[in-house]
Amino acid sequence: MVPRVTTLAGMGSLQSFSRQGFKVVLVAADGDPEAVLKTIEDISLSSSAIAMAYSPKTDSELLISCMRAGVREFLTYPFEPGVVEEAFGRAESRGQLAPETRKVEGRSFVFLGAKGGSGVTTAACNFAISMAQDSKRDTLLIDFDLPLGNAALALGIAGEYSTVDALRDPDRLDATYLSNMSTRHSSGLYVLGAPGQFGRSKVTREAINKLIEVACKSFEYVVVDAGSRWDLAETRMFDMASTIYLITQLGIAELRNSNRLIHGCLQPYTHKLEIVLNRHKPEMFGIEVKAIEKALTRPAKWRIPNDYAAVLEMQNTAIPLALKPSGIQRAIQAMALFASGMTLEPEKKKMFRLFGMASGV
Repeated sequence: MVPRVTTLAGMGSLQSFSRQGFKVVLVAADGDPEAVLKTIEDISLSSSAIAMAYSPKTDSELLISCMRAGVREFLTYPFEPGVVEEAFGRAESRGQLAPETRKVEGRSFVFLGAKGGSGVTTAACNFAISMAQDSKRDTLLIDFDLPLGNAALALGIAGEYSTVDALRDPDRLDATYLSNMSTRHSSGLYVLGAPGQFGRSKVTREAINKLIEVACKSFEYVVVDAGSRWDLAETRMFDMASTIYLITQLGIAELRNSNRLIHGCLQPYTHKLEIVLNRHKPEMFGIEVKAIEKALTRPAKWRIPNDYAAVLEMQNTAIPLALKPSGIQRAIQAMALFASGMTLEPEKKKMFRLFGMASGV
């Protein structure tokens, strides 16, 4: 059905609205704020129509309020040529103008650090980009290192919304809402970044559970940058994860924390836990490998080589390592390919190569 737009004469017309089969409704957002938000909510609740708002104002507070109420597109008035048509096109491309025919049961991958500064964000960002590019499937990166996570910054993007915005109103969180909140990177990866600033916001366990559930139903792959948020083990995030990557380094503090995590909050997830030894150097082979495995009580399945210059360049240019050939790129790409099932696990005799896997778990 071709989208139709009508002018609502007043709140009373909403009683018959759901029976008229409208696909799109444009709501003027520059009137009384309470009436505007109530109208949007009624439209969203009383029918399957898409609510789009428009206003000469473009302040973020108005935009966010409308999005929370159920708006899927916010347009600036007066409309530039083609703006409304483009909004309809985006809605159609997201499947909002047609019945839902595809059910996604995505897989999620959680990156967790043994301590701050272990390199979780670098690994998660580049893993997600490799996953999106190599698999050609919809992939979402969520930054849960709240409130000052750097995933979006590392990728050089600035989204209008953050993970905190998605968690504020879990009852309204659905596939469309999450898609609108996410920012698409030039690589094709969708990103929901951290707010990047301090603010008062109560994040509940139920909201986190809802976000992960919706993400896995909306995207083929979901990558989570959990920073050093070990408390997330109390949510469904770790239960739903296909793989949990524990990022650690060769240092007393990191190895001690890794040992405690493996035998603590991560103990129930041993079957899906993989150790990633970051900033690895070739001279760590030999007797030191045995010392590392003794401290971890299990082998480090993956090793990401040390390349300070490459990481510094990424931080300064916001060009992901996954987009440029390097030792780090090859190691992380191997992780992503294996996680998506596009490559098989290397044979045992090859496991102590410089890049890729170490020994089996």
